[in-house]
Amino acid sequence: MKSKLFSLRNFFLIHHQQHFQWRRCLATNVQNPPDEETQTSKNLSPLKGIRILDLSRILAGPFCTMLLGDLGAEIIKVEKPGTGDETRNWLPPKTSTGLSCYFVAVNRNKQSITIDLKKGKDLLYQLAQKSDVLVENFVPGTMEKLGLGYTDLQKVNPRLIYCSVSGYGSTGPYATRGGYDVIAASIGGLLHITGTRDGEPCKVGVAMTDLATGLYLHGGIMAALIQRQSTNRGQKIESNLLSTQVSCLVNLASNYLNGGVEAKRWGTAHESIVPYEAFRTKDDRWMTIGAGSNELFHEMCEVVGLPHLKTTEKYSTNALRVEYREELIGILANQIKTKTCTEWTEEFKLSKFPYGPVNNIQEVFSDPQVKASELVQEIGSYKVVGPAVKYSLAQNTVRLPPPELGQHTREVLRNVLHMSGSEIEELYQKSIWDVVLIEDLMVMWTRKNTVQIHMSCIMS
Repeated sequence: MKSKLFSLRNFFLIHHQQHFQWRRCLATNVQNPPDEETQTSKNLSPLKGIRILDLSRILAGPFCTMLLGDLGAEIIKVEKPGTGDETRNWLPPKTSTGLSCYFVAVNRNKQSITIDLKKGKDLLYQLAQKSDVLVENFVPGTMEKLGLGYTDLQKVNPRLIYCSVSGYGSTGPYATRGGYDVIAASIGGLLHITGTRDGEPCKVGVAMTDLATGLYLHGGIMAALIQRQSTNRGQKIESNLLSTQVSCLVNLASNYLNGGVEAKRWGTAHESIVPYEAFRTKDDRWMTIGAGSNELFHEMCEVVGLPHLKTTEKYSTNALRVEYREELIGILANQIKTKTCTEWTEEFKLSKFPYGPVNNIQEVFSDPQVKASELVQEIGSYKVVGPAVKYSLAQNTVRLPPPELGQHTREVLRNVLHMSGSEIEELYQKSIWDVVLIEDLMVMWTRKNTVQIHMSCIMS
């Protein structure tokens, strides 16, 4: 009877492995997964050999770990059984394989495992022992309550670099608030300075506060890894959305702190440079033009067909152009309306002054410079925007497609923690980890029909 039950269970486990292998082959467009030894035989990735335990979700943390994964770090994404990263369910739109496009954007080059953090604390301890970096973005205090805080894990791995991403940091009156990009951007002044001059505060089109926080943390981790080479010790790194946003106010912060000048919204214009903004063209598109020096201003006047502006006294310096902004911008706006965006692009192509059309997303990816940069990369069924930084020697590449939920749980437990099949199965039976997709249905069916299976085995 036990042997028949075991055989049935093995059937489902084998199918689980075969199903993920099929999904992986579908995603990578190859008949068999690439041989790992072949992949790494000429590996020049700067972070090769660095293992990162990624407990973060949504954007700031996953964006950070994706960048580190591009540089060769091994990223083990730890997700909640059954649901995983919230962005897996941010639909529509979705890809041809059913994954959320949002999730695909920041989760390449990662392995996904599912662990219940409350039941699987010991498992996290074991993984932390064998990792170089841990990244988490729970509300401050959550990991400590679970017994998975920095002081807890430092005891089992003194070399661990423990990174916490939050909305407002671990101290202060807002510490226990959840962190959301648009809220931090509101409190941190970004919405106040974004939008048309007489309009309402405006949200930036993408979550720049989240992304900048991920970039800050990415640099912080790299620095901590370098320092660890001399100290042989890890440390805790804290990065939060509000501090990131305030630091990104740069010159506007300095204007207030040192000059007592309050910032305001300027639309596409610049507070201190004129002209430096977008102008409507004849075909109702927009062309952004900038002239940050007298030389560039004079050239622009010639090219747009207004040479007399060069010798107009009240436009002779940038300070005067700022003073007479409204008048000058009105003249330029009327002139730019006389031709289409395409015509002005042709007129400007040999010019030194900066210019560029306001592109929609389709136009962005059709732009010849974007194409020449080879930013768009395909990894099986997915298209992603690849690394923005290129090296003359090091590899910074897209290697693996975004993972299915829990796709690599067995693989990681077996290869990283050297667990046996029976040990892995025992953890599964305790609901410490779980399987997904069609496997979920199989497990549910198996559990529901245990009595019937048991009786049929007795009858046979």
